[in-house]
Amino acid sequence: MASIDLDKVLDKAWADKSVPEVLAAPVSVLKGVSDRQGALLEEAFGIKTVADLAGLKYVGWAQALAALDSAK
Repeated sequence: MASIDLDKVLDKAWADKSVPEVLAAPVSVLKGVSDRQGALLEEAFGIKTVADLAGLKYVGWAQALAALDSAK
């Protein structure tokens, strides 16, 4: 099972929350993402939550392209 150090990816107030709580939270709970950036993601892509961001097809496409590049 994969693990992640939540202190490194979430604002301090969210580091002790459950994964379902984090996935339902606004993207601004991610370390380095401001409320303004969250609003811009919502405006551009309809992203409201961390789960929405994770499911964004463009993210998957970019990850696949990066994986292909690193496999050469």
